[in-house]
Amino acid sequence: MTRFYYKQNRMKQLRAFCYAAQFKSMSKAAEQMFLSQPSISLLIQSLEKDLKQRLFDRKGPKINLTKEGTTLFEMSLPLVEGLETLPESFEEKCKHSVVGSLNIAAVEAIILYTLPEIIKRYTDSFPDIHIKLNNCAAAVGVEKVRNGEVDFAIGSTLNVPDDIAYLPIYTFEPVLITPIGHQLAKKNQVSMNDISQYGLILSPQHMSTWQMVDLVFKQYNVDYNVKLEAGGWEVLKKYVEKGLGVSIVTDICLSGNESLERVPLTQFFPKRTYGLFLRKGKVLSPAAREFIQCIDPQAVEMFKTEENRKGKKYRT
Repeated sequence: MTRFYYKQNRMKQLRAFCYAAQFKSMSKAAEQMFLSQPSISLLIQSLEKDLKQRLFDRKGPKINLTKEGTTLFEMSLPLVEGLETLPESFEEKCKHSVVGSLNIAAVEAIILYTLPEIIKRYTDSFPDIHIKLNNCAAAVGVEKVRNGEVDFAIGSTLNVPDDIAYLPIYTFEPVLITPIGHQLAKKNQVSMNDISQYGLILSPQHMSTWQMVDLVFKQYNVDYNVKLEAGGWEVLKKYVEKGLGVSIVTDICLSGNESLERVPLTQFFPKRTYGLFLRKGKVLSPAAREFIQCIDPQAVEMFKTEENRKGKKYRT
């Protein structure tokens, strides 16, 4: 009778375990499952007793997976995610329709300049899908991917974690933007020293754009002055138009209708790549799979190829 009880509750145990492992928090796992924290603790304790293994190292409120816990997490997460997406997958198989919800994390530039047309095409084809967009920095998006808060993220980063698959999709060029008639725009070729003579308007320091600008100026051993720090490409463009400084952006944000001069900077700065971030081994819901294919028809297959190349099968 006890064995039957455990079988009936195995998926509930595994869901509690996977959420706790993803968030490294019993309380957050409880929020996800709409249970109390003691209930989550009891489910995990019963799973540990059933498997005769300690799954977490507990130090106060902090929990970390043991070696055995890591093994179980890798085995059980695809099962839990597969069950979570079962209703949508069943609907797709039976009625050849895609339903459910889609949760995406993306940097502001992607949300503003590339996703509107894609979402329009997607919702025309799949009107019953509820879409949630999370406007956040790439690092935050990657963390949301890792703990299962979103289906995938779109952004740019200098470093891709080992447990995350990354597929480059968009490439944009670095550009210096200045007010109309600015002295820098009149030069046949600008140098880093030329740019350093003017106050810069940059995105906040924690953003990858500032980090790249800082890195390149240091490589050329040139000092620079940030006159104004502001979030968002539209804000930067507006203040440059008003003559408050110059800025270094990627041309993803330039429509050609701005009252700005643009000076290419590819001789100094690398091109900026934006792509998809997905946790390795992630089970894609039909809604997520169709959206990724809407971005790039070959994207899902490319993810599979990348995963197989690294020795891990990508599940869709």
